[in-house]
Amino acid sequence: MQSVLEAISDPTRRKILDLLKKGEMSAGELGQHFEISGPSMSHHLSKLKAADLVMATRQGQSIQYSINTSVFDDAAQFVINFFQERKEITK
Repeated sequence: MQSVLEAISDPTRRKILDLLKKGEMSAGELGQHFEISGPSMSHHLSKLKAADLVMATRQGQSIQYSINTSVFDDAAQFVINFFQERKEITK
């Protein structure tokens, strides 16, 4: 869970995830939405992959990135449980 929270703490990575909500994209397609270098984009995608938030699929010469929804489901459940438990403690 720590790698997920670390990955989504960065605004660039959150924007990448927001773009991927619309469907698969290559690194080049994602890069068109940012003013960062290729190596920086690669770094952000690596962080997202390490947290299992995105999946990379090779299609010919290109790698397509997509959201791994099961990890988001787990993260959402963690956050919901965290705040429910906290709410019960403060009662």
